[in-house]
This record gives sequence, C-alpha cells and structure tokens, in this order.
Amino acid sequence: MFRGLWGSRWRSAERDPLAAALGSLERQVMDLIWEGHACTVREVHAKMARAVAYTTVMTTLDRLFKKGFVARTREGRAFVYTAARTRAQVETAMASGVLGGLLAHGAGDAIPILSNLVDAVGSQDGGAELLDALEALVRERRRQLEEHEP
Repeated sequence: MFRGLWGSRWRSAERDPLAAALGSLERQVMDLIWEGHACTVREVHAKMARAVAYTTVMTTLDRLFKKGFVARTREGRAFVYTAARTRAQVETAMASGVLGGLLAHGAGDAIPILSNLVDAVGSQDGGAELLDALEALVRERRRQLEEHEP
C-alpha cells in the first residue's frame, strides 16, 4: 500500500517540495521561468540544459498553464509565459495543502506528524536555532488565538 511513498520521487521531495508535484521536465521549465522575465517557447527551449524537442517544451508549457503554474499572453503568433506565482508562493501552498490534509483527522492523530516535524527541524544544520524559531512561531500563534477567544 505504501510502497509508492518510499520511491525515489517522494524521497527527492524531502529536499525539494516541487519534485513530488511536477515531473522533471516541468520542474526544469519552471526553474527557467522563475529565473527571469517573460519567455516564449523558443526562449525556454534555447535555455534547456538537455536536448528536448521544441514541441515537447511547447506541450510542457501548455500543461503548466493548465495546472496554473504559468500565465500566458499572446504576442503576435507566440505565447509569452510568466510565472503565475513565485516559487515561494507555490511551495507555501503545497506545504499548507499537505499539512492541512495530514492534520484533518483531528488533534490526536496530529501528534505523530508534529513529532516528526520537530525531529526533522532539529536534525537540520542549525537545528537549535530552527527549533527556537519554531517555538517563537508557536508562542505568537497561541497569543493570537488567545486574543480572539470570547
């Protein structure tokens, strides 16, 4: 049942949250779009690190448009693509969605998730500072909740 969770795509998502949501070509194209200004298919194709057919890049950009990752406008006969959201906005939305789904089953079921979060934060370089920042965020959120209680 859980075999797919342990595959390479999910393990790479530990380092890059977009790896689980986007295919590798979609990810490469988004990285190029996030790097700079508006791009046509031709410009993205020219910047690709590996040889990919022009039509493949065109199809990938169309898929990213349909998924809401890029916006496009027509200029002459070509579409010009821009990021619909910043990388940080996309990562934040993905994290919120994943955490919201994991925490949706109630407070009791959240303890293992929260415990794993604390372990993961604490095991990073600078873990003590990250745990201090997490603790400060918790205190601030608790203060906000207390202000809004009747």
